[in-house]
Amino acid sequence: MTEQLAPVAPASTPTPVRRRRPRVGHIQFLNCLPLFWGLARTGTLLDMELRTDTPDGLNDALAAGDLDIGPISLLEFLRHADDLVALPDIAVGSDGDVMSCLIVSKVPLEDLDGQPVALGSTSRTSVRLARLLLAERVGVRPDYYVCPPDLRTMMSEAKAAVVIGDAALRAALHVAPRTGLRVHDLGRMWKDWTGLPFVFALFAARRDFLAREPELVRRVHADLLASRDLSLAEVSKVCEQASQWEEFDAATLERYYTTALDFSLGEAQLAGIAEFARRVGGEEGFPPDVEVQLLAPVAP
Repeated sequence: MTEQLAPVAPASTPTPVRRRRPRVGHIQFLNCLPLFWGLARTGTLLDMELRTDTPDGLNDALAAGDLDIGPISLLEFLRHADDLVALPDIAVGSDGDVMSCLIVSKVPLEDLDGQPVALGSTSRTSVRLARLLLAERVGVRPDYYVCPPDLRTMMSEAKAAVVIGDAALRAALHVAPRTGLRVHDLGRMWKDWTGLPFVFALFAARRDFLAREPELVRRVHADLLASRDLSLAEVSKVCEQASQWEEFDAATLERYYTTALDFSLGEAQLAGIAEFARRVGGEEGFPPDVEVQLLAPVAP
């Protein structure tokens, strides 16, 4: 009698462990285009799970842990500094005119005391900066209210409005020259007042994510820097392509990216952040001497 042997099951192949791609925030404003345009060119876009939202939406997502890395309004970064680490040498700011963070007014700023001023609902930092400048530099206390960032609606009831992003560019370049509205650049007002650059948004990683995935955070940081550098090296191409779909011509976009926006975060920018924190800290949920921790370089 022949003994029948049970078939031997093939050795099972271990299931590979899938790592989650980092959740990276993306503001779909023109001011962030150079930070992300190069990701597709370098192939690193596939290494991120990009999540697009308004600045305020991304602020809340990063603070709540629904994002791992992303741009965050300066004001919100300072409020959540204990939970976040800033990525060095990358930010969205200006060292003078920024072109896309404005007070648009029907009357001189000196005439706004007690008058209605509409605050756009998509940027907490620009709103706080505008209130600071009007109170301490101009010396007026308007009657503020918040509304959606539509300039026509804002100016129908207000004497002035704080607008940012593409709506601000549109207001400065198209609406104001046609309607006689006065345009006041927040970046220029801050520079003339303090002599310092202003940082409107930083890129930051959550500290808990950094503790788990330090190499991944550094890789995303390097990819964003490479994307920015490639975009600025090929800025004419970026602007020519973007102008096909936007209401601004290539020359205007190139001026915006090369003479207005500052995408760096160094000693001068950190000094500007410290000055802003000193002036508004204590009443905004963080101390005036709040510490901005930067991602440490890799030890040699």
